[in-house]
Amino acid sequence: MNSSFNFPVEVLLAFGESVKYKEQFRIWLEENGYMHLAKLSRAISNHHDSFEWLLKNFPQYAAFDRAIDDDAAAKVWLKRNGLDFDIVFADACAGKTDAIAWLAKNNFDIFVRLAKIIKEDMDERQRQRQKFLF
Repeated sequence: MNSSFNFPVEVLLAFGESVKYKEQFRIWLEENGYMHLAKLSRAISNHHDSFEWLLKNFPQYAAFDRAIDDDAAAKVWLKRNGLDFDIVFADACAGKTDAIAWLAKNNFDIFVRLAKIIKEDMDERQRQRQKFLF
C-alpha cells in the first residue's frame, strides 16, 4: 500500500509534536528538509497559506489535509494517485474507529499515535470555536 508518509520515526514524531504547536519541532522540520511536513502541520490547524503552499508544491499533502475532514474529492484524488494508506490514515485522524483498528492491527503504531494527536488538535479547535460562539 503506497503512502506519502514514508519517513524515519523521529521525523514522524517531530511532525506530531509540530501539530501540537511546538514551534521548535516545526522549525526543525523546516531546517532538515521536511518543509512539506512543517506546512502540513500548520495546514491541519487551518493555516490557509500553508495549505496553499502544499497545493502548489506537494498536492498529496493538501489532499490528505482535506481528506481528514472527509472531503470526498480529496479522497478520490488520493485513491487515483495510489495513496490508499493516506486515506486510511486521514480517516484515523478523523477518529474513525475502523481506520484506527486497521492501523493498530497492521502494526502502524506511530500512525495511531499521530492520528490521536491530530484528532485532539481538531477537537480542541472545535471547543475553542464553541466557546467563541457562546
